[in-house]
Amino acid sequence: MTGITEATARRVASRDGTEIAYWTTGDGPPLVLVHGAVADHTRWRPLLPYLEPHATVHAMDRRGRGASGDGPAYSLAREFEDVAAVVDAVAGASGSAVDLYAHSFGGLCAFGGAALTASLGRLVLYEGWPPVEPGAHRLPPGLGERLEGLLAAGDHDAVVETMFREFVLMPAAEVAALRAQPSWPARVAAAPALVRELRANAEAALDPGQAARITVPTLLLTGSDSGDPFAADTRAVAAALPDARVVVMEGQQHVADILAPEVVAGHLLAFLR
Repeated sequence: MTGITEATARRVASRDGTEIAYWTTGDGPPLVLVHGAVADHTRWRPLLPYLEPHATVHAMDRRGRGASGDGPAYSLAREFEDVAAVVDAVAGASGSAVDLYAHSFGGLCAFGGAALTASLGRLVLYEGWPPVEPGAHRLPPGLGERLEGLLAAGDHDAVVETMFREFVLMPAAEVAALRAQPSWPARVAAAPALVRELRANAEAALDPGQAARITVPTLLLTGSDSGDPFAADTRAVAAALPDARVVVMEGQQHVADILAPEVVAGHLLAFLR
């Protein structure tokens, strides 16, 4: 069985010329993974062993972290184009449609990217999609300023923990479990890109026209115990998509694909295959 350390690194130029890196492992039909905020491709370590025997996995680094480049100005539209560029590159190399799995803020990016490409086979989003109400993901008062202050002070670790506790509303035990994961240093390294993403997220809203262009079968995953803002609006988003279904994972929260990867992999692979 392969792993992230044996992955093959590839790059593709996004529409604005920014190079986006992705890491390939496994064997089977192509599957692109899109991580969320304060992360890079290494956050998939716990899930990969369950996917690699069944899929050729392409785990991208979103712009501004890992091995990917960055542009002079940030917007969600560039993130959408990045996802579409990776999907199209993988489709061109494999000669087949590409499945797409994304988590949290990465799901918001994948939702927009899915509307820009004709190369998708199936789409799976885990607590990551545009909110129905504009501003629904607005930061709590003062949180953006406190995060920026922690960044200015160089305390990137506190930036990550504060975001999980006060925006994702993650319980202390779950934060501690994430800290114990090998991907925690990569989360800390990605902290400088966090505030811009949270501010962009606050302006996002469900666009029915964009949703109508996502015609592939889509699965929306959520945890029954999740307090994350991305867990809201699941049924409304599913109704806006031409072909969508919802699965609620009982007893799970926002990062089950790290803390209970066999559960998420079971739902993911059953839907894809």
